Amino acid sequence: MTHTQHGRTASMRQILRREVAGTIGLLADEQDFTAMRRYRSFTFEDHRTYLKQVEGLLKNLAGAGGYTTVALFDPDDYAEFCAETGLEPDAAASRTRFTAELASTGPTVPYEGQPLDDLVPDLVEEAVRQATWEYASTMLARIGPCAVCGRDVGRTAFARASYLVARALDTIGEGVHHWVCSAHTGREPLHATLHVDATTPGTVRLDETAAMELTIVLALAIATHSPCGLVLRTSTPAEDRDRIYGWHVKDEGLQPLTAAEVFDAYCTDAHTGDLTAPQPGVDYCTAPDVDASDPEGRHLH
Repeated sequence: MTHTQHGRTASMRQILRREVAGTIGLLADEQDFTAMRRYRSFTFEDHRTYLKQVEGLLKNLAGAGGYTTVALFDPDDYAEFCAETGLEPDAAASRTRFTAELASTGPTVPYEGQPLDDLVPDLVEEAVRQATWEYASTMLARIGPCAVCGRDVGRTAFARASYLVARALDTIGEGVHHWVCSAHTGREPLHATLHVDATTPGTVRLDETAAMELTIVLALAIATHSPCGLVLRTSTPAEDRDRIYGWHVKDEGLQPLTAAEVFDAYCTDAHTGDLTAPQPGVDYCTAPDVDASDPEGRHLH
């Protein structure tokens, strides 16, 4: 009877284990991995072996019916976390606490059976997206009131950017549209992307979070009078070639780029300035006009 009860208890625990979600803090970069090796309790010696072990663990957890997300583990952030919380950094329990913090505040990607070679780029992209969002939001909030009209510059610029994005959505028509917004605000260029599905007449499908990120990057460019461009690649079922076109920000509006300007932007290496081959199956076009007149007066000045 006791043996039967013990077996039933163990079986119930296994069932409960499937109900527990987990997060793994991944040292995706070899430099970060090397930095963690200064802790004696971190016993891995080779980054490649470490990645294989992580991937094996993820597969086992998924095979047992568990749900696991992966977060980027940054050694510098970890050391700062331990200093702020008074935890001993050279302890597995401290790394677990930090990973739990990442699960609630940092970027994560769910493991769905994909190889780490596919998961890591998605995770890095998610981290960049969150960093861009946090930086742009902070900078907008710090600008303060306009010296001329007294209105909050950040809020006004965001309202203006939201209006421009809405008007651009009205302009682009049917198709699948991939948007890229790039702004140069004094540090590394900021980028935000948005995928819009408007293949069904009268219906627009988009990720609201991505739309917010793109809007806030555009808003920061408007608020700081920084160079900014918005480029789209459009695919439609009726056409066998994609169209690429876009606008640049001018006087708090969207000025169409000419076909030649779009061609130059896409066919110039950003690091060397050298010309690159045009993409196949693509037409470089002049963008349509976007009506920037706003009856509600969402302008900075």
